[in-house]
Amino acid sequence: MRHAPASPRERKEMLDYLGIKACADLFKDVPECVRLRKPLNLPPGLTEQEADVHMRRLANENKLGPSFLGAGYYRHYIPAAVGHIISRSELYTAYTPYQAEVSQGVLQALFEYQSLMCELTGQEVSNATMYDGSTALAEACVMAHNITKRTEILASDTLHPQYREVLKTYCEAGGLKLSIIPSNDGTSSNIQPTENTAAVIVQTPNYHGIIEDTGRLQGKTHAAGGVLIGCVIEATSLGLLKPPSADIVVGEGQALGNTVSYGGPAFGFLTTGMKYVRNMPGRLVGETADSDGRRGYVLTLQAREQHIRREKATSNICTAQSLCGIAAAAYLALLGPEGFRRVAENSHRNAVYLSGRLLEHKGFSLVYDKPFYNEFLIRCPSGTYEKARKAGIIPGLTAGRNLLLISTTELHSREDLDTLAEAVK
Repeated sequence: MRHAPASPRERKEMLDYLGIKACADLFKDVPECVRLRKPLNLPPGLTEQEADVHMRRLANENKLGPSFLGAGYYRHYIPAAVGHIISRSELYTAYTPYQAEVSQGVLQALFEYQSLMCELTGQEVSNATMYDGSTALAEACVMAHNITKRTEILASDTLHPQYREVLKTYCEAGGLKLSIIPSNDGTSSNIQPTENTAAVIVQTPNYHGIIEDTGRLQGKTHAAGGVLIGCVIEATSLGLLKPPSADIVVGEGQALGNTVSYGGPAFGFLTTGMKYVRNMPGRLVGETADSDGRRGYVLTLQAREQHIRREKATSNICTAQSLCGIAAAAYLALLGPEGFRRVAENSHRNAVYLSGRLLEHKGFSLVYDKPFYNEFLIRCPSGTYEKARKAGIIPGLTAGRNLLLISTTELHSREDLDTLAEAVK
């Protein structure tokens, strides 16, 4: 599409105001070795219609086969009504809602979101979304530090590696000591809390796809006086599995009515018990009644971010993903309990079937013989990934030498599963 640049007069006004002679002077701090040395060989500009035809022609050259990527982002079916609901003008904003600007409609939608997340995670109170799953986890560790006044954070290497990196950054900045405990059986069973432990983190299903025993870990953590944080990255697992037995439950909500979209946007969730409500980060919507007895919604317990506490706030992350959270609320309401359970059952059933088909072939074996939800780590013969890619299939995420982390959802047909199994045998 054509671009209308600044006029020569406007350019001269800008240069005079800045006290420079040419636009090139704006880039004098950029080293000469990295500057563009010759003009780009770009084709002539296109009209909007011509650009549309050209882009469609390019898109039609894509050969899209089944994809079994997961590892933190999962492609589920999204009812068309979700997009319609969040496109309504009273909801369609990316701005972080603060009390002065926010409408009753947005507040009610977020209140319903909070209620649904409490029902999913088995906790008593939820905030109105966070930036993403990894920062929700990091903020939960800060929250545990504020509760216990301790500084040690323990996590297994079965925690998603990207979450570990975000956690490392937070801990270094906040004076917390993060210890990553090596696993020998694919779970967090090696973690041993101490009298200095503020929080123990357990992801379930974990990065290897294994369903963790959070009840036993919670007992060990409480005995040491710490807080257990349960992390759920594949949120549809809550349609089939019991919620983590934890003091704080956090996770990534992308799988709930939000597209994969090359990694975002999505939202994080954080729920906990009522006794920790004043330690929670993020905004919290409450239900009340006005002087005439009419039901109303309001941001409450606002000792956080840009509200009254400033530097003493429980969190300073500020950014909420309200629109993505409302999409999750619409998704869950449209599916209902039975529909959501069917999504989880079909995702799990497909993983069980596919793993069974792969194990029929010589050289394939599960790395861990433990229960999984919709994702599993499998050892493959050399060249398996290349075979699948040659057949137009993305077989999963390479997780080491001859290792594949394979994920399925309800969107995979039996034909998709058989296609992968036949392509790599």
